[in-house]
Amino acid sequence: MESNELTQRFAKDLVNQIAVIVRTAQIHNPANVAVVSSVEKFVSLVNTLAREDGPVTLELVGEYFYLNEERIKFSMEYLLNFDFLQREFKRRSLGSLRFACEVNAGEMQTFLSAFLNSQYSPDPFDDLTLGMSAANCIECGRIRRIVEDDNYDLRKAVKRTYFNAVSYTRGVMNKIKAGERVSIKRAKRVIESMVDLLLEKEELLLGMTAIKNYDEYTYHHSVNVSILSVALGQRLGLGKKALMELGLVALFHDIGKTEIPSEILNKPTSFTGEEWEMMKGHTLLGVSVIFRMKGFDSSSIRAAIACYEHHIHHDKTGYPKVQKLSDLDFYSRIVGIADQYDGMTSSRVYARVPLAPDRALSLMMKRAGAQLDALLFKFFVNLVGIYPVGSLVMLDTRELAIVCSASPSEHLRPRVVMITDDTGIKAGPRTVDLTEKDPGGKHLRSIVKALDPAKYKVNIAEYLL
Repeated sequence: MESNELTQRFAKDLVNQIAVIVRTAQIHNPANVAVVSSVEKFVSLVNTLAREDGPVTLELVGEYFYLNEERIKFSMEYLLNFDFLQREFKRRSLGSLRFACEVNAGEMQTFLSAFLNSQYSPDPFDDLTLGMSAANCIECGRIRRIVEDDNYDLRKAVKRTYFNAVSYTRGVMNKIKAGERVSIKRAKRVIESMVDLLLEKEELLLGMTAIKNYDEYTYHHSVNVSILSVALGQRLGLGKKALMELGLVALFHDIGKTEIPSEILNKPTSFTGEEWEMMKGHTLLGVSVIFRMKGFDSSSIRAAIACYEHHIHHDKTGYPKVQKLSDLDFYSRIVGIADQYDGMTSSRVYARVPLAPDRALSLMMKRAGAQLDALLFKFFVNLVGIYPVGSLVMLDTRELAIVCSASPSEHLRPRVVMITDDTGIKAGPRTVDLTEKDPGGKHLRSIVKALDPAKYKVNIAEYLL
């Protein structure tokens, strides 16, 4: 390859395409045109690499895929497929795929059949390799075990819990769109996992909310709002039972959007007056969706209330317009803050450029007391910090870093992941606490200003994950 950037692009496409093949084949017969088309695309990709670089080896080590021993960087557009393929490889103890020569579609179909058939086997790797005896150009390697410390295990659990919640949310919304009734019980299990992790390691799960996926905004947004709401509830002193209820309420706050036509929901240009009125209707539609869910209970009622109220402001402006309304529900006020913050810092169909986290907080601060509950917002700022997780910052040492967790005592001195040295050269990521001082009592590093990650072409997710 002529450039590392081009190699990385091919590598990401390769991993994504394997995931697409497996996902598609789990739904359709291998002879289905969608599966055949996916296989042909993959064969073209891997053979292009093989012709230029020789044998192609894709390996999973820990949480990362490597192509010919070079780590493949995380890519937001493919993140869910990367995570899916990791799970599928690990389920079969599959650590590597080596394409020793140019492959054909028939060999890939042989691999695919063996891969799918080994899923429920007591010895999946052995059955996988046995089923691939006819695929002469494809070799499988068993997964390599690496030594993991407790913190690494916890990070894996956080990542798994987050993406499980995103996957669940996607599934629920798709079922509702298809007219199916869904149960609220599984949602409670998903939320319980998140609450347990927040109670154990708040900053790790909060860090996941900085992951923004433009293509799957609705699902990530729902999970992010749930995490932010629960974290805020914890700071307010709520018990575990209340936190679980709050998390459930927040997860379903936008469920009414499943009733909005996709051509309007995903419209890339400004809404007409009629379309905007339809979009605003998702609050009331959400109430109807919640009432139709199986397992209806008191938590469902709280969820329905938040669906209806989360766009009504603290001063009773916003929507839907109501003639008389006493104080907003406590959960609605929390969800409203989390919803605004995550929405402003995310890229959406009609707002491609998100606000930097510190800029979003600055705008929200101006709304505190009117649109937002001022006291709850103070707790929220204390939660995320002046420089929230995911902020790209320049230090007085001229180094660039990404905020990975807030400091509970000094809002201007969070913990950061260093990404460049003082000359702008990319450095191996390491975590630094900005509260650290030299023997004379002077801080070693201080934040000068926040920067736009897009301008500097920094992939926030790559460092936070």
